[in-house]
Amino acid sequence: MYSALMSAWALLLGMAFIMLGSGLQGTLLGLRATMEGFSTAVTGFVMTGYFIGFLLGSMVAPKVVQRVGHIRVFAAMASLASASALVHAIFIEPWTWGAMRIVTGFSYAGLYVVAESWLNDRATNETRGQILSIYMVVSFGGMTAGQFLLNIADPGGVGLFVLISVLISLALVPISLTAASAPTFDELSPVGLRQLYSISPLGVVGGLGTGMANGTIFGMGAVYGTVAGMTNAEISLFMGLILLGGMLLQWPVGRISDMLDRRKVILGVTVLATLAALVAGTTPEPPIWMLLILAFLFGGMSLPMYSLCASHLNDYLDPKQMVAASSGFVLVSGLGAVLGPTSASVAMHLAGPAGFFLWLALINCCIGLFALWRMTRRAAVPLEDQGLFVSMPPRASPVAVTLNPETPEDAADWEEIPPDFDPMEQVE
Repeated sequence: MYSALMSAWALLLGMAFIMLGSGLQGTLLGLRATMEGFSTAVTGFVMTGYFIGFLLGSMVAPKVVQRVGHIRVFAAMASLASASALVHAIFIEPWTWGAMRIVTGFSYAGLYVVAESWLNDRATNETRGQILSIYMVVSFGGMTAGQFLLNIADPGGVGLFVLISVLISLALVPISLTAASAPTFDELSPVGLRQLYSISPLGVVGGLGTGMANGTIFGMGAVYGTVAGMTNAEISLFMGLILLGGMLLQWPVGRISDMLDRRKVILGVTVLATLAALVAGTTPEPPIWMLLILAFLFGGMSLPMYSLCASHLNDYLDPKQMVAASSGFVLVSGLGAVLGPTSASVAMHLAGPAGFFLWLALINCCIGLFALWRMTRRAAVPLEDQGLFVSMPPRASPVAVTLNPETPEDAADWEEIPPDFDPMEQVE
């Protein structure tokens, strides 16, 4: 673990600054939009911009990295993200904020592509899993800590926007001063969604639903807290506990999924997430202590779903095919994230603040029912043929899968999935 940490400390430190800024910015904007009188529907559209930008960036950034290199792309994307944070404080109106959210999402996608490909280059077969684990903790931990930065200044002023800009700018320092040379980069070609669905219907549907749930949490969580009457400190604690639950329960959920049919674990996790969300959404004027406990439990069940669905998809693939398939999986999840904030805003318009949790309950319930149906349609992958669960950050680019210990050491060795690929051969 020490050698893995030392080989990538500059990149991990830079990503820690970025995740701090990202965690603070998403919550701050949801809170500030409500303070400025934006309607729930308008706020939903504004927050959707980030996920649109992230989806576009995930597709465009690899091409740009190939053309101009890692350090230039990282510097350009960090500068864009830093500047867009300040624009929010200057022009407080929905169209500008929506445009800046697209810019921010695009920039963060580029930052993740650079960092994750660089981390993979620093990893060996012996350290790849350790580096991915550290990266996951840095991502979750940074976003969790970012929630509590909301309390150090008035959300109605410009101070927190300046802090976000400073944090993103600081990420440039360790990256720019690293003595290691930038790695070579091979662009990843995504698998078609129809082909991906034929390989693992549950992986695709679960990825879409998980993206919607994550988009709802990160896009509208602070809005829910505001309209539900929480104080700023309570909102930061509410959002922080969702992320903390996701970080702490990733390992036990993943460990259980390695010992059972992974579809049963997906079913169980979605049932528990649905129950937690239903209790929060149907309890009249729930006390804050109850909401905080339910937030932790819901995050602990819902956020690991991204990794569960990705691992379930990988169970039907050869290791060299995982990188190609991951691009399609990230696309599916990204499409779901785009739908999350807007659909949640409609639910909150119809049902009030409770609509936030009721919508999350419905999403998880649908994933669970689909998992139950799929269990009647195909035999389970034998346990000895299942890959190990790999924890993934809640926001990652397609390049992150190259850190999976099961992928080839050289990411350039990935194989396209042949058009006649038959996933049933993997379980016979």
